[in-house]
Amino acid sequence: MSGSLAGARTLQDEIASVHECLKRQLPLVERIAVALYDPVRDTLKTFVNSTDGGSPIAHYEVTLESTPSLKAIALSGRPRVLDEMRELEGSPSEHTRLLLQKGYRSSYTLPVFEDGQLFGFLFFDASVPGYFDPQVVEHLDVFARLLSLSLSQAFSETRLLESALRVVTRLTHYRDPETRGHLDRMAQYSRIVAKGVAAASGLSDEYVESILRFSPLHDIGKIAVPDSILLKQSALTPSEFAVMQTHATKGAEIIEGIVREMDLGSVIHIDMLRNVVLFHHESMDGSGYPQGRRGAEIPFEARIVKVADVFDALTSRRPYKDAWSIDEALAFMTSRSGDLFDGACVAALVAGRNEAAAVVASLVDAADSEQSHEGYSLEL
Repeated sequence: MSGSLAGARTLQDEIASVHECLKRQLPLVERIAVALYDPVRDTLKTFVNSTDGGSPIAHYEVTLESTPSLKAIALSGRPRVLDEMRELEGSPSEHTRLLLQKGYRSSYTLPVFEDGQLFGFLFFDASVPGYFDPQVVEHLDVFARLLSLSLSQAFSETRLLESALRVVTRLTHYRDPETRGHLDRMAQYSRIVAKGVAAASGLSDEYVESILRFSPLHDIGKIAVPDSILLKQSALTPSEFAVMQTHATKGAEIIEGIVREMDLGSVIHIDMLRNVVLFHHESMDGSGYPQGRRGAEIPFEARIVKVADVFDALTSRRPYKDAWSIDEALAFMTSRSGDLFDGACVAALVAGRNEAAAVVASLVDAADSEQSHEGYSLEL
């Protein structure tokens, strides 16, 4: 797999380092895991973990409402010690069943807050009952605080970069009325595809979460495209399309400028953002732009975002075309798998058709009828 995370320092690396250090003092803590909370969708999502023998839970999400024990912890703001996890046998939750199946017997769970809002949960698990006595818990609190700080710092830097880039994106939208709905749909479609290919491609939950965060910024370079082209209500001429194509490289230049000026070069997964912006119009057969990359030369995150972006373009109404049905769009994309699109990414979207349909239904925006050109060479 060609991906931006291959040589980058990640939060997965951070938690593994903390776990290694912790086990020198508490060797029976066999698992540390972080779940993130999405307040908009009321969901908990697996994020990063360090687990002896491999994690029993990955690419998993569940509503907080459906997990009363964790909801109670969040509402109380206090940690929970569970001395015998077998007491939970018969629980309907999938994550509880998987943890018991792995052999864990006791756990320590802490809610993590940021600015008074629930951020997620930290989980520590052991395969012996009653392990988390007051002395162990006191020790763990130091490590929990360290992990919380690492997460908070990483996300605060990412949010700062996102905020700066979203300002530029909004300026673009004043000219090109590409709606908030498009950006939200883009993020959700990208996540559907990323989740769908994750297991087979060895993608982590951290990678999937980063796709969700960065995919809406893919067209930031449109701010550099003249209004006469960006807002044109008919098909672009070849020369106009050539100008439209420059938005990929202009976007990469904008990112580099903001990163340099705001000293944000240490943002985790910054290379993923660069790849999404620069390469999301590349095609598997080399016919895309700006570099004409082929196949595995295209970073995987860019292949994922391309599929999400084209799917939204096809299923949205534009001044020069009607919206395609979901099945028409998926049929077309399947027919072009291997030349325009990564086949595994398209297959993942097809497999996630019902989830994509729910996104279409929940994020419909009437203003999409005014959206302008996406910059594709497809005859839409």
